[in-house]
Amino acid sequence: MFDCFNRRINYLRISVTDLCNLRCRYCMPEEGIEQIPHPEILSFEEIRDIAAVAVGLGVDKVRLTGGEPLVRRNMVHLVEMLSSIEGINDLAMTTNGILLESFAQPLKDAGLHRLNVSLDTLDPDRYRQTTRGGDLRDVLRGLEAAKAAGFKTIKLNCVITQSADEPDAQAVATYGREQGCEVRYIRCMDIRNGSFWTVEGGDGGHCSTCNRLRLTSKGDLFPCLFSDLHYSVKELGIEPALRAAVGNKPASGHKSETNQFYSIGG
Repeated sequence: MFDCFNRRINYLRISVTDLCNLRCRYCMPEEGIEQIPHPEILSFEEIRDIAAVAVGLGVDKVRLTGGEPLVRRNMVHLVEMLSSIEGINDLAMTTNGILLESFAQPLKDAGLHRLNVSLDTLDPDRYRQTTRGGDLRDVLRGLEAAKAAGFKTIKLNCVITQSADEPDAQAVATYGREQGCEVRYIRCMDIRNGSFWTVEGGDGGHCSTCNRLRLTSKGDLFPCLFSDLHYSVKELGIEPALRAAVGNKPASGHKSETNQFYSIGG
């Protein structure tokens, strides 16, 4: 699929839940969020069907996000369902790593190709403060399990305030080199005020080459993170919603009053 700016749209990010087991200060309110009624959440079968139609239209890269995807029950089964779709050449997941120790091998066996794990600091106290209660040891054990499971590509998503020269970011860089993990630096963004930057070490934020669509757990397709424009697969049907999202994808986003990182996967 190509949009009206001749960008090839081949990447679908799927938020399977907006719930999370952490309360990171830059992402989630301390009190958590109101849970979406279960009947409104896309079933695994619906997600598979949407992905299959998207692949038929040219998508070959799929990423599972959240919230935290591993808090949704039976995620390994969803990975199995998606990995069986011929044409998905890159099936990845973004996770905070808290539950990864027990899920790494089953996810690999189910057909997951790659992992991105959030890691902003190697200081246990600062990690606990930033995540409002998270235990850094859980993440590090999860990363060890992912390596042992045979994931060849593990990327670390490190949120920074201003620069990759910050002490926490440098500590993550050192850890990444030691463990053979790539590091991506993501500067804190503000969707509602339209403050965003390109990702260091990744391709996010480059509007002129943006190739992605985002699917929320409720079934809304967003062509741009920094825009309120969206199309419901439930109301329009899968293919019409996909074609509308691609056909109306803006050249560049500005701001969004409705999107939140925890509901659209960043």
